Amino acid sequence: MEKKKVFTLLLFLGLVLPSLTFAQVMTVKGPIESEDMGLTLIHEHIMVDWIGADSTGYQRWDRADVLDVALPYLEAIKKHGITTFLDCTPAYLGRDPYVLKALADNTGLHIITNTGYYGSGKNKYIPKSTQNATAEVMASHWIAEFENGIDGSGIRPGFIKISVKNEDNLSDVHTNLITAAGLTHLKTGLTIVSHTGGDAPAMAQLEVLKEMGVSPSAFVWTHAQNGTLKGYEQAAKEGAWISLDNINSSASNEDGTIGNIDWFVQTLSKLKEKGILEHILISHDAGWYNVGQKNGGEYRAYTDLFTELIPRLLQNGFTEKDIDILLRQNPKRAYTIQVRKE
Repeated sequence: MEKKKVFTLLLFLGLVLPSLTFAQVMTVKGPIESEDMGLTLIHEHIMVDWIGADSTGYQRWDRADVLDVALPYLEAIKKHGITTFLDCTPAYLGRDPYVLKALADNTGLHIITNTGYYGSGKNKYIPKSTQNATAEVMASHWIAEFENGIDGSGIRPGFIKISVKNEDNLSDVHTNLITAAGLTHLKTGLTIVSHTGGDAPAMAQLEVLKEMGVSPSAFVWTHAQNGTLKGYEQAAKEGAWISLDNINSSASNEDGTIGNIDWFVQTLSKLKEKGILEHILISHDAGWYNVGQKNGGEYRAYTDLFTELIPRLLQNGFTEKDIDILLRQNPKRAYTIQVRKE
C-alpha cells in the first residue's frame, strides 16, 4: 500500500507539477527556464503587414527575403549581450511563426511570439467575421494556439498581444478583447501585452481584469510613453507593468528636435526616485520588414538602447544594478508563465 502511495506521488510530481510550478517562458523553439532569458528586448518587430486582416497572409511575403533583411539586425543585438527578443507583431498584421523560428535557429536568440488580436486602426487587423465575436470565442482561438501551436506549425505563443484605441472609454469590441485576454490568461498563464497609449484606457482595462479576478501584475501597459507620471504611479501601485517602448535617437519631434533619449533619461530618473523602477519595461518598438515596400522598406535597428540610452543613464546616477532590473529582472518577472489572480 505504501509503495502504491509513493508511486502515485512520484507520478504527480513528475507529470503535473512541472507544468504548474516551474518558472518558464515559451519561445518559438519551446519552453525555457525564465532564468535563461538573460538580457531581453520586450517590444520589437521583425515584420509588419498593414494591408488588413482580410487581405494579409503568408503569400504576401517571401520568407527568404525577410530572413536576409532581418538577420543582420538580430546579430547586432547579440553583440550587446541580448539573448531574448519578443516579437510583438500580432496575428493578421504580419506575424509569421516560421520566419521567427528560422531566425531563432540562425541566431541562437530566444525569440518569443504571441497570440491575440490588434484592435487599433478601426479594427482593420481583426477579421470582419471575428470583430463581433464574444470574448469567449476569441479566447478559445488564443487558448488553442497556446495548446496546439499557431497555424499547424507547432510553434506556441509566449504572451497575449492585443490593442485598444487610445480613448477614455473602451468600445464593445475592445472590451471583448481585454476580456478575452483575461480569460486566456486564467487558462494559460500568458501575460497580457496591450497596445494602449494613455492613462484612461490603461485604467479601464485594469478594471475589467480585476472584475474578472485577474491580477494587474498580468498586464503590460504598452506604449505608456503616451501616459503620465501620475498614471505610472497608479498602475505600479496596483502591480501592473509599464512599458516605455519607443526608444529612438533619430525620431523627429514636433518642436524640431531629434530623438527622445532626453525624455527617457528624465522619465526613468523620476521613476527611480519614486521607487517604481521594478515595474518598468523598456524597448525600441523597432524593426521592421514592411510588407509591400521594396526590400522591406527602412528597417530601424534595435541598438539605440545600448549605444545612446544606457550611457546617458549611467552618467545620470543609474547603476549597473538598475540596468539589470530593467533589462533582465523585470522581463523575467513580467513574462514568466503563471496564472496571476487578484
